Amino acid sequence: MLRNLMALRQITQRTIRQFENKVPEKQKLFQEDNGIPTHRKGGVSDALLYRATMILTVGRTAYVIYQLVMASFPKKQD
Repeated sequence: MLRNLMALRQITQRTIRQFENKVPEKQKLFQEDNGIPTHRKGGVSDALLYRATMILTVGRTAYVIYQLVMASFPKKQD
């Protein structure tokens, strides 16, 4: 049992060490003063995420306003 735990520990340590630390690169990128807003400095993926969020926000806002208008004018009963 102890041997299995030690082997598992060694495997996890090896796999964790494979990843490169990209934090200094990202810090340099985001702290650079180049006129681009912070939420757009990440590249294409950030631009797509930003646009999708804005589309969903505007769409849901329009839907809520539509529902409020429909709720404020009750249907006439014949």
